[in-house]
Amino acid sequence: MGNRARDWLAQAERDFEQAADSRRAGRHEWACFAAHQAAEKAVRALHLSLGQEAWGHVVAKLLSELPPTARVPQDLVEKGKVLDNFYIPSQYPNAHPFGAPYEHYGPLQSEEAIRYAGEILAFVRAQVA
Repeated sequence: MGNRARDWLAQAERDFEQAADSRRAGRHEWACFAAHQAAEKAVRALHLSLGQEAWGHVVAKLLSELPPTARVPQDLVEKGKVLDNFYIPSQYPNAHPFGAPYEHYGPLQSEEAIRYAGEILAFVRAQVA
C-alpha cells in the first residue's frame, strides 16, 4: 500500500470545513470536535509524509513526536493541547458534571478551536507541499 498522507490531509481539510459549517449552524460542540479531528488528521498526514506512523488522538503529543527537522513551534503544541480538550467532552454528556455537551460550548470556544486547527493545518500544508 502506498503512502496515504494526501488522503489524511484531504480528510483533514474536509473536517475543517465541517467545523466552520457547524459553527455557522450554532452547533459549537460539533465545531470544536471537527476542529480537533481536522488538526489530528493533518498531523497524522505529516507523520506519514515523513515516513513514520502516528498513534493516538492527542494532537499535542502527535505534534511533539514529529522529528526535529519538522521544526514544530512550541506555541503550536500548546494550541494542540487546547484542541485536545475538545476531543471527548464535546461529544459525551458524562464528560461534564451536568448537561449535554452542546450546553458547554459556544461561539468563543468554536472560534478558538477553528483558529487553532487552521494554524495547525497551515503548518502541515507548508511541510507537506
